Amino acid sequence: MATTLYLAYVCPFAQRVWITRNYKGLQDRIKLVPLNLQNRPAWYKEKVNPENKVPALEHNGKIIVESLDLIKYIDSNFEGPSLLPDDPEKKKFFEELASYVDKFLGTVFTSFKGDTTKSGPAFDYLENALHKFDGPFLLGEFSLADIAYITFVERFQIFLSEVFQYDVVAGRPKLAAWIEEANKIDAYRQTKKLDPKELVETYTQRFLGQK
Repeated sequence: MATTLYLAYVCPFAQRVWITRNYKGLQDRIKLVPLNLQNRPAWYKEKVNPENKVPALEHNGKIIVESLDLIKYIDSNFEGPSLLPDDPEKKKFFEELASYVDKFLGTVFTSFKGDTTKSGPAFDYLENALHKFDGPFLLGEFSLADIAYITFVERFQIFLSEVFQYDVVAGRPKLAAWIEEANKIDAYRQTKKLDPKELVETYTQRFLGQK
């Protein structure tokens, strides 16, 4: 039975898993089934994910959900280049970065509703993290750590700049270089289906209550 990844092209959580699949060269092993989040089919909730969320992976008769669990699962259960270094210090730092990601998202999303400069500490955290190892990425080389953050940073950068004229990379040279280097990774570029105008409209409606 084919391994299936249920996703929505616009969803940053699902995009994490999509990047991981692409980077490992699993395009023929893991089939994509895109869903429309505005009109999810009834069978998806019944047969795949009772929470009706994406992403979800169907593999060997079981369903795995939660994007951070999924990127680790795909990395350790499928062939292709590893997305976690063997270095124990880097592995430990990955766990730190992964455990901070919810706070990162919460801080930035909350700032949308009030003072966007309050998102500063979240971006400073990434800037400082990028100083830890040599190389443009969070663990030096491209890894699951970058995948955990990049799909959200991409959206935050667009929205904060467009709506609040807040530049997330101003005074953060490492962050600027990280975004630039990530954009050179084919596996990530192939998943960039975001329409900036649509994103700004969606976030404006969701966080500012404006249409």
